[in-house]
Amino acid sequence: MNMKLTAVMVIVGILLVVSIVQTFQVNGLKNKISATGAAIAGAGNGALDMSGWTANEIMNYEMHGTIPARAGSISASTGSSGGMVGGC
Repeated sequence: MNMKLTAVMVIVGILLVVSIVQTFQVNGLKNKISATGAAIAGAGNGALDMSGWTANEIMNYEMHGTIPARAGSISASTGSSGGMVGGC
């Protein structure tokens, strides 16, 4: 009986440690995503500024949730982006 209790406590402890580590990882990921500055519109409504995006980039965002790599620094270029930013 004592051996089973020890095994259960060890498993619970391992799960607790894993959940704590993953909490910090997710928090760091959220900070990294918000730190990229993903070209949030100046209105402060949280919407993405897609004014410089091509029709293909807008479609990829709407269908797949893929944000172009150049979204952090939108340039005035009107052509297609140099490479594929995501995909299936």
